[in-house]
Amino acid sequence: MSTTRRDLVWLLAATLLILGSGLGLKDPWPPDAPRFALIARDMLASGDWLIPRVGGVIYADKPPLFMWLQASAMWLTGSLRVGYLLPALLAGLGTVWLVHDLARRLWGREAALSAGVVLLATLQFPLTFKAGQIDPLLCFLTTLSLYGLLRHLLIGPAWGWYTGGFFVAGLGVITKGVGFLPLMVLLPWFVVVRRGWRQNPDGGPMRWALGPVAFFAAIALWLVPLLMHIATSGDPDLFAYRDEILLRQTVERYANAWGHHQPPWYYVVEVIPLLWFPTVMLLPWLVPYWRKAIGKKDAAVFLLLAWIVLVVVFFSISAGKRGVYILPAVPALALAVGSCLPALYQRGVVQRIAVAVLAIVIAVLTVMYVGPPFGILDTAGPNAVVYQNVAGSWVIVALLCLVAFRFRNAVTGLVVFTLIVWATAGWLVIPLSNEKRSGRLIMPAAEAAMAPGGTLGLLHWKEQFLIYAHRPLVHFGYRRKATRELDLEAAGWLASQPSNRLLLTDKDFDPCFSPDGAIHLGYAHRRDWFLIGPDAIQSGCRGDGDSTGLVRYTPAAL
Repeated sequence: MSTTRRDLVWLLAATLLILGSGLGLKDPWPPDAPRFALIARDMLASGDWLIPRVGGVIYADKPPLFMWLQASAMWLTGSLRVGYLLPALLAGLGTVWLVHDLARRLWGREAALSAGVVLLATLQFPLTFKAGQIDPLLCFLTTLSLYGLLRHLLIGPAWGWYTGGFFVAGLGVITKGVGFLPLMVLLPWFVVVRRGWRQNPDGGPMRWALGPVAFFAAIALWLVPLLMHIATSGDPDLFAYRDEILLRQTVERYANAWGHHQPPWYYVVEVIPLLWFPTVMLLPWLVPYWRKAIGKKDAAVFLLLAWIVLVVVFFSISAGKRGVYILPAVPALALAVGSCLPALYQRGVVQRIAVAVLAIVIAVLTVMYVGPPFGILDTAGPNAVVYQNVAGSWVIVALLCLVAFRFRNAVTGLVVFTLIVWATAGWLVIPLSNEKRSGRLIMPAAEAAMAPGGTLGLLHWKEQFLIYAHRPLVHFGYRRKATRELDLEAAGWLASQPSNRLLLTDKDFDPCFSPDGAIHLGYAHRRDWFLIGPDAIQSGCRGDGDSTGLVRYTPAAL
């Protein structure tokens, strides 16, 4: 086995350890994972793969490709716990391979290994890829598309990779609307060609036109069957779904975002310093190297850095911002850093940064270990002592790594420490937090408190609750805000049968429901959850309440 291939094997093994630790030991956690897992499970059970639904309500926020993959993984493994995370795990392995391979082709073996290590070490990458969200798949598709385009522009001509890059960008669009991001690399490419650093690969207009054709062909794989189905259905709900997913959730959501409002500097000031840690600590030394590489007409470094800036600027323009939006730029960052990291390594800069990172981690973990006086740990929680001891153990491991590997091998010590932390977090810490972060406790407790013939109703429910429901239930719509109208609907339904019971939080009692006689089911998602019967309805809400928003849902068995 060649040295380069051995490097790749070790990188993939480290990726599997980091992203795969604890696989199958936790349920989907908010904010997004339970929703996608529920959609995928119900999609698999119902056989309706075209129209995603949450608790029987059409879901128009995202196209269905990610849910298709999750449903397929659930079918393949027979497990929701494994299946909902498997696409992200495979996407992580694929992203690491792409980064390593492209860096090897552009700059050689040392840069390839460095880029892979930087990708795994950048905090946002493992954090997001272990969460079961849609963004890891988008990140993989974005990286694959960028890989294909750069294989053509920098190493080619390779028209197959060029066309494939556009096709994969189309798949990214039917995963999440911003899947077209890799195509923005053509903007700095025009600058490269104009400055004479590189020439366009030989090929006539027809060959260049194949890219856009492939892009729209990939989108058509989903869009054409969808539009045909909707056109022949005559269903106004499906017409509304079409308009929502094609217009409101794309153009309008970007231009006039209705949530997650943040200032224009949000990514630069609040997200990148934290989520791109510790890579950002190298910036004072990286910038001179990048400037020197661009001065030498290194088109690869220029394209990668320009594309990262374009991605950050693109998301900064919109009022709605979430840290996870810039995840697709992390592999490109790892490539750009990997191009000059071997030179920094020889100067000892990387070793000093590794020592600094370990020192920062030791300080943070020490504060967590003595956390109760500072209010950092939940001292009332049953696992608080365990968390505290884990933090203390990690401090000891970090100190041992500093002592064992010393200054000259601090990078190795940091790598070993990182692998140990992710492994113990996946196999120990995360499972201990599972009950509070999922619906595993609340729904079984609610159903156990129900009479055999009673019906459970959910008010302001969480998607993860439906995952663990085992009997038919009702709810009053998806994502409905707390209003007097909603309270009256729930009260009207609750009063319609003596055996009906309503699941709600401690925030939902006033003004329509009384906590007197309510059954406390437990604490989860920062709320206390209760079960009430018709006797809990306050006198001012005992009307017949319009029940047109009532949705009946039968849980699917995997």
